[in-house]
Amino acid sequence: MARVAVVGSANIDHVIRVSQLPRRGETVVGSGYAQHMGGKGANQAVAAARLGAAVHFIGAVGTDVAGNLAVQSLEAEGVDCTALARIADAASGVAVITVDDQGENQIAVAPGANLLVDPAEAATRIVALQPALVLAVLEIPMTVVLSAAQAARDSGAQVLLNAAPARPMPDALLATGPLISVNADELRGLGLSATALLERGARCVIVTRGAEGASAVTPDGEISIPGERAGTVVDATGAGDTFSGALAALLADGLELADAARMANAAAGLSVRRAGARGGMPTWRELDDYLKRSPSA
Repeated sequence: MARVAVVGSANIDHVIRVSQLPRRGETVVGSGYAQHMGGKGANQAVAAARLGAAVHFIGAVGTDVAGNLAVQSLEAEGVDCTALARIADAASGVAVITVDDQGENQIAVAPGANLLVDPAEAATRIVALQPALVLAVLEIPMTVVLSAAQAARDSGAQVLLNAAPARPMPDALLATGPLISVNADELRGLGLSATALLERGARCVIVTRGAEGASAVTPDGEISIPGERAGTVVDATGAGDTFSGALAALLADGLELADAARMANAAAGLSVRRAGARGGMPTWRELDDYLKRSPSA
């Protein structure tokens, strides 16, 4: 199995179902509540593991009940948590998510222990693991992301950066030559075009647009990836995480960019059919079965 190191966040998601998302200053009454495991890093680690990658998670949680749940949920998916730090006297990360009847969502995050990931330790772990690919998200300090990306580059690993939530990226990070995955709204939040990111050092920028598909922009041109409508949308919360995690697993396994992006987009399309960020993330068998009958195959 291809080895993937995921450097990122682990949270507990508190999800409230509503008929419509609240406007600014508005209170809406929910129709249901559920607790799910989350965090962009942990979610993407699970998505990669379900497609068969050997995933190692680098991050931090508290020693509280939420931290215990986060570790247990990752290990149950086959994710190696040896490099997941437990920080005493720190609260584990939490997210509050509202999801409407169309599956759209609003998310607020309190990072907690995610802000205490050690940059030097992350780099040391990556050097020791020698993964084929390092996937990092921006819900942790930028110093950690930069340290991980530089260690990956120096170890000969591919760097995949999920630029979410949108934050300014230093030149030193883009100089590691990452592939960047980002949705259209986040790209606008970066204040840079895909072309500008390439000019600053990115190897490829993949822009996802939900059911409308995605595009992979490289120095050689743009690859268009058709949308996937795999079924009724129940909850879109984990679609972006599914895309990035699946892309990491597929690229680490040696697939070419165009094929990996198309398959990752199909995995994201499948993920929205069940509730929770991880609920619909497909296994390799589910993805393979879908691809055999997908119009975009």
